[in-house]
Amino acid sequence: MPNATFDSPDLTTFARLDELGLVAVGQRLSAERAVLECRLAEEDPWCRACGARSTSRGTITRRLAHQPFGHRPTTLLVRIRRYRCDHCGNRWREDTTAAAPERAKLSRGGMRWALEALVIDHLTIARIAAGLGVAWHTANDAVLAEGQQLLIDDPARFDAVRVIGVDEHLWRHTRRGDKYVTVIIDLTPARDKTGPARLLDMIPGRSKAAFKAWLKAHPKAWKDRIEVVAMDGFTGYKTAAGEALPGAVAVMDPFHVVRLAGDALERLPTTRPAAAPQAQGPQGRPPLQDSPHPPHRHQAADRPPMPAPQQPVRAREARCGRGDLGDLPGDGRRLPRTRPGESQSEDGEAHHRAEQARPGRLARAGQARPNTDETGSSQMRV
Repeated sequence: MPNATFDSPDLTTFARLDELGLVAVGQRLSAERAVLECRLAEEDPWCRACGARSTSRGTITRRLAHQPFGHRPTTLLVRIRRYRCDHCGNRWREDTTAAAPERAKLSRGGMRWALEALVIDHLTIARIAAGLGVAWHTANDAVLAEGQQLLIDDPARFDAVRVIGVDEHLWRHTRRGDKYVTVIIDLTPARDKTGPARLLDMIPGRSKAAFKAWLKAHPKAWKDRIEVVAMDGFTGYKTAAGEALPGAVAVMDPFHVVRLAGDALERLPTTRPAAAPQAQGPQGRPPLQDSPHPPHRHQAADRPPMPAPQQPVRAREARCGRGDLGDLPGDGRRLPRTRPGESQSEDGEAHHRAEQARPGRLARAGQARPNTDETGSSQMRV
């Protein structure tokens, strides 16, 4: 911008103090807060009683939270002149209602900034209070007062309303006070596809009396222009709309229609699907899930299952048919020792003769000596 024209630095214009009828005369800046000393731009020395000109008798200060600049709270230190009439003795002070309402802690610029931060920037009250450098309740009361004046008290916002929507909203989660409010919305722009829906009002309670009282507070000409009232399934709202708006058609809003349809579908009885035919595994084997020994988690699904663990000897030999082992004892027991004179099986005698014929047995026996019984057979006694 080579041909740009710059004005001299002006703190009053930069801080938008001229809109409040103030002029900056000093400043004190710190990392936490900026304080601007201000005075009224025009003096008012004329007496309210006799009209004579008076002289100033000093000043008093008033602190106002202003819109923040540079991400730090800004405070206006307004010096207000006091006057005393020399003719009639009347006393007064300068009027500051253009800068802030009476007994307010925020300037009009600060209240406008707080409302825009809440509605447009969607900031929380806690963040707005931190930006202004005031308490949470102070910021909340200021936003409510400014919103009531600019949004709710504007009579022109009801002119083009033809379709309204009503529903309840749970906004208080405490034990005391009304927990529900009735929300009234202008659905005319949504029906005509000219813009989004607009909030008209929020009234305490969710009863027929609350909604009917709100409708009766409007003129008859406005109520005659209402064509459609969208609501949920609450009969209180429908009764109030039928009594106060006889020419309007009561319908259910799309949200509750879809919700009721979903609830109806959930209540329908469910039928169990038919069982699928049993699948066959690879090479005609049964599927792995039917095996008494499920496969290992690292085993591939197309591989055959792992073999079963080893079965007891009696069951394995009986399955394979290797000899007659019916005389075997139960699992975990040893074969009984054969005593002299008892009959042995053929296999037992062969085993005994083989043990007797082993070389070196007599030498290892130590004190072994022969013994001849009455039959004449020689036996070894150890």
